[in-house]
Amino acid sequence: MKTHPGSCRGLAALLVFAVVAGFRSVLAAPPLPALAADLGQLTVSGISSGGYMAVQFQVAHSRLVRGAGVLAGGPYDCADDSIWRALTRCMSPSWWAPLPLVGELRERAEAHARAGRIDPPEHLRDDRVWLLSGGQDDKVRTAVVERLAAFYGEWLPPAAIRFVRVPEAAHAMISVTDPQAASCGSTASPFINRCGDLDPAGEMLGHMLGPLQAPAATDRGEMLAFDQRPFAAGAAIDSGLADEAYLYVPAACRESPCRVHVAFHGCRQSAAQIGRRFVDGAGYNRWAESNRLLVLYPQTAPRHGLASGSRRWISNPFACWDWWGYTGSDYPTRDGLQIRAVRAMLERLAAPRQPE
Repeated sequence: MKTHPGSCRGLAALLVFAVVAGFRSVLAAPPLPALAADLGQLTVSGISSGGYMAVQFQVAHSRLVRGAGVLAGGPYDCADDSIWRALTRCMSPSWWAPLPLVGELRERAEAHARAGRIDPPEHLRDDRVWLLSGGQDDKVRTAVVERLAAFYGEWLPPAAIRFVRVPEAAHAMISVTDPQAASCGSTASPFINRCGDLDPAGEMLGHMLGPLQAPAATDRGEMLAFDQRPFAAGAAIDSGLADEAYLYVPAACRESPCRVHVAFHGCRQSAAQIGRRFVDGAGYNRWAESNRLLVLYPQTAPRHGLASGSRRWISNPFACWDWWGYTGSDYPTRDGLQIRAVRAMLERLAAPRQPE
């Protein structure tokens, strides 16, 4: 029997693919645990693109989310499916690229709701939001965060919106727990700075959830790496997602249900780029430890062009969250690939515990 050379090459390729797939399966992180989590007081937060993502997730699932903390982020669907609009009017607005008017932003959100793509924005009325803008931030100007506050003001009472302005702060996550945090005005990787005693993680959680116990002296819980791929529709990389993400689990949350907070990193802050600096040092974990709070840290991945196992061309070299449409036009809705994935992670966390 003769074998065609092309068939041999095809068989070899299949064998290589099977070996690689099997190798990746062996190396995969463990699954996200089911912990019977309480989603009744779900809160979200983020910095930069993560701030935009926190707003998107909150608005898309306003029936579920009870509050958002946003550092250097802007209003819902500001970019309107355009990278040009994202880079201009939604970061550094000018006379030739002005910010969208509040009425325009509201109408866009309500149009999504009428089409059934997001929850009705009226469900935002019982939320609380905490916003921060740095006076030295040359990436996302204060005017953008002010427009976000005005957008929220269409539904929230003034007391529910807390706006913190830090004149000396640059474009970065601000933390009091990262021992290697840079100075307040630094604009260098990993973009985690210290600004005196300002503690955004604690301030935002307290504003959203009410009075909290003092933060634990140390992170006594577990930082679990988990396989993020099962939550993506198709290949994780085609949703802009990394294979692995993280979950901080306080010791008490292994025994009984805990609330959940989702923390979205910013551009250039994914684990692929800075390791665990954000998940360990952004400032949430010690508050979580003493206040029975699971902290979910979903992860994006840097990519420019095609990727192994993918036929899609995606340009996201800085591993930003999608707030302008690189994963598709559904990005700010419940059908957005990243929003769907994070929602599925939350459903897993809320599932009943499995007997050991």
